[in-house]
Amino acid sequence: MTEPSAVFEDEYRELLDSFGAFVRRELEPLAAELGEGGHPSHELCSYVRQRSAQLGFYAGDYPESLGGSDMPFSAVVALQHAAGRTGCRLAPYALAGSEGPSPLLLGGTDEQIKRYLEPLVRGQRTRCLALTEPDAGSDAFRLTTTADRVDGGWVISGRKTFVSNAAHADLVLVVAAVRTPAGQRRPAVFLLEQGHPGMRLGQRYEGMSGEVLHELVLDAAEVPDEALLGDGDAPDALGASMGSLSRGRLMVAAMCNGIAEYALSLGVEYARHRRAFGRPIGDYQHVQEHLVTSRAELEASKVLTLACARLVDSGVEPPENAALAKLTASTMAVRVVDRALQVHGATGWVRGHPLEFLYRQVRTMTIIEGTTEIQKVIIAGAMGLG
Repeated sequence: MTEPSAVFEDEYRELLDSFGAFVRRELEPLAAELGEGGHPSHELCSYVRQRSAQLGFYAGDYPESLGGSDMPFSAVVALQHAAGRTGCRLAPYALAGSEGPSPLLLGGTDEQIKRYLEPLVRGQRTRCLALTEPDAGSDAFRLTTTADRVDGGWVISGRKTFVSNAAHADLVLVVAAVRTPAGQRRPAVFLLEQGHPGMRLGQRYEGMSGEVLHELVLDAAEVPDEALLGDGDAPDALGASMGSLSRGRLMVAAMCNGIAEYALSLGVEYARHRRAFGRPIGDYQHVQEHLVTSRAELEASKVLTLACARLVDSGVEPPENAALAKLTASTMAVRVVDRALQVHGATGWVRGHPLEFLYRQVRTMTIIEGTTEIQKVIIAGAMGLG
């Protein structure tokens, strides 16, 4: 099956082929040992991350001076797509995600970049972002977590929830509201290392696909001035966070496209060989409808995502572009996986089948990095509505 969108990946064909060979040669044998529905251990993820960094894939869009590969952002998006379509559960861990370096840290001081960002780019350490709160999820900047000025630093108090990688992160990026000289509250980012006094793990949540999230409690945690990200008394984290989220949304969109492509390939292969009433089920128009509609939606989503990524490389990255790509790709992937499972029937429903896992995994994609509804709010705002 030749995809019209494949022409947009030709520029990175050697890179993608090399990544695919790495996945087949090194990651697929390890993934086979995970067992039915098994979630990779922290140690295994660490190995995959550092091995990928050695090969130049992990955090490839960061400068070589920091340990990256100076890749254009569109190459990283192409890699995310490639990881999703392999069907290997370890492939996504070979590329920087929510545990990896954050563009927010590029706004740090030279000392902060050296101390925190460089080890993250090299895959030697991990981080998490403590942003969402019990009463501030999609409205992420109506924060109740506060940082108050004291002599020589700050005191942070509040609760964060649904924090990925909180139990293992070496570095925690805490978004808290600080008071400006005019008396207003605005968000700022603080850098806390794991085990910092006054910061502890709270409630544990296990997601549908096996990922573990945590609540993070900050109880009058005292931090020095240098824990504040960047120069100045209290830089505004809002704009920087939005830029970081936009790039994250494009990477989620690319991963969704890859997952959908893998699910579609499973559906097509099954439809060609599964027989019913004396014929392959792919001969029947109801089955064809599932697969043809899926392919059309997938191709449109891939082209949109790649176009938005190339605009980022050209210096054009309005938030609505990433919102359009993430909205389109995540909702498309849910539909495509659902249709592929329908083509398989009970075979795809059985625990241990790739589609059964994908069905649980892909459902989270319409929630992470901003819900479908929030993407629509961003797009509506760009259209002058609301």
